[in-house]
Amino acid sequence: MTTLDMATADLLRLVALDDEDLEVVSAHLQDAVVVVRDIIWLPAEKRLVIALNRYDWLGQIGPTPVCRRRRAALRFERVEAFKARDIDAGAKGEVLNLLAIEFAETSPPGGSVVLNFSGGGALRLEVECLEAELADLGPEWAAARCPGHPDDAVNNVA
Repeated sequence: MTTLDMATADLLRLVALDDEDLEVVSAHLQDAVVVVRDIIWLPAEKRLVIALNRYDWLGQIGPTPVCRRRRAALRFERVEAFKARDIDAGAKGEVLNLLAIEFAETSPPGGSVVLNFSGGGALRLEVECLEAELADLGPEWAAARCPGHPDDAVNNVA
């Protein structure tokens, strides 16, 4: 295996076609950092693309936990409507912290996808059906700090 193969061998690529799949994507994206300018709505293509720096929660597994992030892209297809709450689209440099992604089926197979951010901000997508993909875009780097949650056993780094 070449160095390039080793660097890309552990790249994450997940597809979500139902709420259970989206729960897995959401878990991998907990505490991802998103800059407002990296939220791209393409209404003519019925697509929303978000570039983000996801926290690598798998790095916390094992005898020597590692705090690291990786650049990734989250894409939603078949998006019929897109709205933001408490997120200023004009504040291009604002940094958001993604908490969770949820799907509620309203008219099967369609429904609403909500991306919840700390501070109360949210993105809401009305989709004709759930079709999302999370894909890592490159190598990881050491995170400046590990996300901390009061109930976590691994929040010892501030």
